[in-house]
Amino acid sequence: MKSATRRSFLKSAGLAAGAAAFTASPALAAAVEPDAVELIPTAQIGREPVIAIVRDARLGEVTVLVGTTEKTYKDRKLAGRLAKAAAQNLSGRGQEGVA
Repeated sequence: MKSATRRSFLKSAGLAAGAAAFTASPALAAAVEPDAVELIPTAQIGREPVIAIVRDARLGEVTVLVGTTEKTYKDRKLAGRLAKAAAQNLSGRGQEGVA
């Protein structure tokens, strides 16, 4: 078994802390991940469509329905993106490329 030195331990802990800070920062995530782009669908809806219901965007609660199953997850990033897409849809923004 390889023994860890204090320096290697601190180095790996620093990298982990940096990665955690990067993923926890919405501003950094928004800068790296582009906004959704509306487009014309390239495929038909599958046999088992997936429906996502944002129950509470602030809490990140998203219920996913597939066939006869229903499960609720906590995913703030997904809930926020879906809520933003819904708001854009309601405001009529993003309709330029859709026929």
